[in-house]
Amino acid sequence: MFQGKNFLKEIDFSREELEYLIDFSIHLKDLKKRGIPHEYMKGQNIALLFEKTSTRTRSAFTVAANDLGAAPEFLGANDIQLGKKESVEDTAIVLGSMFDGIEFRGFSQQMAEDLGKYAGVPVWNGLTDEWHPTQMIADYMTLKEEFGELAGRTLVYCGDGRNNVANSLLVTGAILGVNVTIASPKSLFPDEKLVKMAEEYAAKSGAKVTVTDDAVKAVENADALYADVWVSMGEEDKFEERVNLLKPYQINKELVSHIKGDYIFLHCLPAFHDTETKYGKDVAEKFGVEEMEVTDEVFRSPQARQFEQAENRMHSIKAIMAATNGNLFIPKV
Repeated sequence: MFQGKNFLKEIDFSREELEYLIDFSIHLKDLKKRGIPHEYMKGQNIALLFEKTSTRTRSAFTVAANDLGAAPEFLGANDIQLGKKESVEDTAIVLGSMFDGIEFRGFSQQMAEDLGKYAGVPVWNGLTDEWHPTQMIADYMTLKEEFGELAGRTLVYCGDGRNNVANSLLVTGAILGVNVTIASPKSLFPDEKLVKMAEEYAAKSGAKVTVTDDAVKAVENADALYADVWVSMGEEDKFEERVNLLKPYQINKELVSHIKGDYIFLHCLPAFHDTETKYGKDVAEKFGVEEMEVTDEVFRSPQARQFEQAENRMHSIKAIMAATNGNLFIPKV
């Protein structure tokens, strides 16, 4: 069921399978905290292919592989020839003959799919321009840890509604029975085909899918507020446009005051909540904006769970790798 399977996008898995991965992540986190070994992939070698840089994804895959008894090998953008001097198919065949599993973090979803098609070993998507499936297991794991159950909870995403995180949150939530609202400018609404897909999943799970440009109304019943950077990797030339367009969707004290009940704040990081980064300083100097998608006040508030969420990247990635390549006994789900 999981063994030998790729993890490339959420829609390749059933609700029961995604729920299993979330619960298994929580279990492995407990084992880690109690110092109980869980070397389900002892003796394996794992390739980590990174076209796009990362802090959390690289760290999470490295620590997860080590905890599982596997040896990770990092291959950065300057180390691989994917689609440049060597075809994806040829690269996949070679790496698949040497490694027991391959992580890919890059731009093209098709490249991830092709790696999975030709490698002959499990391929895990660490992020592409279309989907961010490993992030989703961590995100909904964090939500379940906080509230106990997922079904019927409401997650509200504020910002660029067409990026990979928004896509994945919308569809994964719909599969899991979580109500998901995307609050963004109309020009940045998710693709209509994606929304329709989410609505079809929601009809089966009982979830509600909402896309709106009214941030205040969107957050009223939120259990979780989610922010992401206003400018994704590869779109740095659009800073001014995005800053002006997305200011009304900033998660700040005024916006959260409209939430009727208790809530948590989530962010996949990095976050531009102050000017302690080069990007933050540049934006402040050029556009007079010292906080972008979330204010420092909300980022540091008691509701903030972004660092627990970040830690959960490691536990959830460990669960994904172990389930697909760890020879586990997993009852049919």
